[in-house]
Amino acid sequence: MTVSRTICLGFITVILAGTALLMMPFATNSGQWNSPITALFTATSAVCVTGHVVVDTATYFSGLGQFVIMLLVQIGGLGYMTVTTFLLLLLGRRFNLKDKIAIQQALDRRSLQGSNQILRSIVATTMIFELTGAFLLLLEFVPKAGWQKGIWFAIFHSVSAWNNAGFALFSDNLVSYQGSLLLNMVITGLIIFGGIGYEVILELYLMLRERITNSSIRTARLPKARAKLSLNFRVAISTTLFLLLSGTLAIWLIEMRNTQTLATLGTGQQLLAAWFQAVTSRTAGFNTIDISKMTTAGLFITIALMLIGGCPGGTAGGIKTTTARILASSTYAVLRGKESVVLYRRQVPNTLILKAVGVTFGSIMTVVVATTIISLVEPPALNFIQILFEVVSAFGTVGLSMGITADLTPVSKLVLVATMYVGRVGVLLLIAALLGDPKSTAIRYLEESLLVG
Repeated sequence: MTVSRTICLGFITVILAGTALLMMPFATNSGQWNSPITALFTATSAVCVTGHVVVDTATYFSGLGQFVIMLLVQIGGLGYMTVTTFLLLLLGRRFNLKDKIAIQQALDRRSLQGSNQILRSIVATTMIFELTGAFLLLLEFVPKAGWQKGIWFAIFHSVSAWNNAGFALFSDNLVSYQGSLLLNMVITGLIIFGGIGYEVILELYLMLRERITNSSIRTARLPKARAKLSLNFRVAISTTLFLLLSGTLAIWLIEMRNTQTLATLGTGQQLLAAWFQAVTSRTAGFNTIDISKMTTAGLFITIALMLIGGCPGGTAGGIKTTTARILASSTYAVLRGKESVVLYRRQVPNTLILKAVGVTFGSIMTVVVATTIISLVEPPALNFIQILFEVVSAFGTVGLSMGITADLTPVSKLVLVATMYVGRVGVLLLIAALLGDPKSTAIRYLEESLLVG
């Protein structure tokens, strides 16, 4: 039982447990037993923090059913290894080497140091952001729904947004709150910080604390110390900002004349809706416009954002921003005739370049296989862009849909279940679980050139 197999089987165990709970009569509003496929699809979508739905969460599931979904979202967002090891930590058990390696692989960390501290920081960060988001959302929900429903709506949507899940307790998702500046900014803020990665958040906190300290030192006229920002922090922040701003601009320019999405809104509301869609496309799954009414160009921009996803170590999916940045920098290095990839005056190791290529190739093949299977079993009435959108949304653990998920055949739904699972645990981790950990070798072969490109 290797670490990768423990992580993969752990997610399967949580999904099966969630499926069993959601099949119970108490989980549905009708009080009847739930369909196994519906329960499995919903549980997988929740644990994999996707947000894909085949039924209306607001009307189909009871309050207890919605609570189970929120619990599964929380476990899936934190990660199976994070939850289990944190519980063991609370019970007073000391971490052994295998536990530390599991945490390192689950969180994609670079070292084994400080496993206890990082777990405590992750849980504390999650609680701080989710509680803050819930208190702010109370201002939006309580006046309209009352205290009881307003508190539940605020907690549920805060947890869903922070974990980049996209589950909503409204039949139209968040379309009815399209003009609410408070809700739009709170939800997008939770999505961004949840998907940017815990290590980036902690480093950002330390940087802000240092600046405040240096400000006090400057007042006292003492020499100040400057912390060095990691390469991961620089790449994650800069790439995220670029994708958010360029995605907002692209969606706004493309959809601003579409009367079924943005054209009927004022300029301010258009920019707000475009911003929300650019943020949520990067693995969150909420929507304030009708996705099925977007133009083909707008859908392709959304697909690109969904495929890239968020940052490593966070609650987002996709191939990750760092992977996309390494591939882009590698292409630039080839065009400039360079033999190494440099980011912010730091050379990227060849092992990371190979990993980025492997993640991207495995992700593309997963999308191709899933799209092909669904295209074969579904009727010709579904066009290619609809199927591709659903598959990429499932793999990127986004949850956005063009409205065809509920009408898919059971085979297609199971394909999407598998796609969501692969997108959550990661292609390389799943392959390592299936094939076993790679063994090192001292054999080196002769080099030989071949034609490329």
